[in-house]
Amino acid sequence: MKNGKILVILSMVLMLAACSTNKATKGALAGGALGAGTGAIIGSATGHAGAGTAIGAGIGALGGVLIGNEMDNQDQERQRVEEKQLRQQEEIERQRREIDDMKRQQRYDDSYRRY
Repeated sequence: MKNGKILVILSMVLMLAACSTNKATKGALAGGALGAGTGAIIGSATGHAGAGTAIGAGIGALGGVLIGNEMDNQDQERQRVEEKQLRQQEEIERQRREIDDMKRQQRYDDSYRRY
């Protein structure tokens, strides 16, 4: 019966993690659930299921937060780089238009000087 309760709790935690928007929260919930399940299994083998569950949940949640936070940071950095590339591309296009305008003006000036 204990294993059934643990599975229900783990399922609920994983469903909550799926609703979260940032990876740190998802990681904490998923890591905590996975750690709690692992801790409960190890704890029941040693006769201390409750302590194993608590320790496993804490360690899993901490690990999940750290990994999820790093993933969030990577996402933010990727987005920053993509925005910078977009701005650079827009600047390149602006400079191309300016060069084309200058070439047209030069052709006009050259044709005007001929007469």
